[in-house]
Amino acid sequence: MEVKDKKQSLRKIPATVITGFLGSGKTSLIQHLISTANGLQLAFIINEFGDLGVDKELLLGCGLENCDEGDIVELANGCICCTVADDFLPTMEFLLNRPNPPEHIIIETSGLALPKPLIKAFSWPEVNARATVDGVVAVIDSVAVESGLFANDPLEVQAQRLADDALDHESPLEELFEEQIQSADIIVLNKAESIADSSWERIESEVAKYQRPKVKVLHTSYGKIDASMLLGLGIEAEFDLDTRPSHHETASDHDHEDFDSFVVTLEGDQAEQTFLTKLSNVIEDHDILRIKGFISIADKPMRLAIQAVGTRIETYFDRYWPLDSERHSKLVVIGKAGLEKDLISKILTS
Repeated sequence: MEVKDKKQSLRKIPATVITGFLGSGKTSLIQHLISTANGLQLAFIINEFGDLGVDKELLLGCGLENCDEGDIVELANGCICCTVADDFLPTMEFLLNRPNPPEHIIIETSGLALPKPLIKAFSWPEVNARATVDGVVAVIDSVAVESGLFANDPLEVQAQRLADDALDHESPLEELFEEQIQSADIIVLNKAESIADSSWERIESEVAKYQRPKVKVLHTSYGKIDASMLLGLGIEAEFDLDTRPSHHETASDHDHEDFDSFVVTLEGDQAEQTFLTKLSNVIEDHDILRIKGFISIADKPMRLAIQAVGTRIETYFDRYWPLDSERHSKLVVIGKAGLEKDLISKILTS
């Protein structure tokens, strides 16, 4: 047993980077990884975009033995690729220096993160000897691609996103979509349940424009891919940076001014259908890209988790309210810069 423990301590701990645009289904995919990990000791680094650790709360709601609060570290100070030195590296050192370090680390980036600076961080001395990038998984919202959200025409995207006439620049969202695919070792086309068979050729051809050779593409619904498909790839991506092109070779080259976020806190229990109708109406009337969080529903012992992308709203009861704490309702609202925060908050809390 002593020899086995020594070998385990010398082995590099694999880390899987899961990237994808807002609402693509990263958290759902991670929840399914947990349920199919067969007892593998996992740790999670969650890079939340916004002011509330909703993704951490949703993972804690999995209710499984190997989903423990102490194994989930939230980085809420900004995009992970912009805070590598200040946030990510100290967090990795913390996990690696634990008396009983994890067997595998899952890193969920924010929807705004560029993958390459994060991969490059695994070459830093602080982590290089003890951890490696097992693989990069890009989770793609197939519905968004089908609707032309990531059109290959940068002028059209720029007109939609930046609303100015600087036609010689690509849209930040277009670049982000491109770089996530270019860095990926596996591409997951999520939300397959909403895609007609006749649409797949167009979706896959759009992704293939940026896809590296020999990278596998998987179709899935609700992020349901077993851990055996995504973990244990052994790619060591930090030694393969040259094959992963990037518009931004330093983390400081990009900004996030196209996005804004804020938290809405609601008092008291809500009537489920009444609140969901209100939520649907406010999404229709404002430039909201994403809403996620949880709501206390009247006469229900469990909280209602909410994931909304555009006009599509998904809900499920994810965990029981603790008996020793007050019930509460909080939502993160994410959208284009200039959101009418006060008006949206007033509508949702009225």
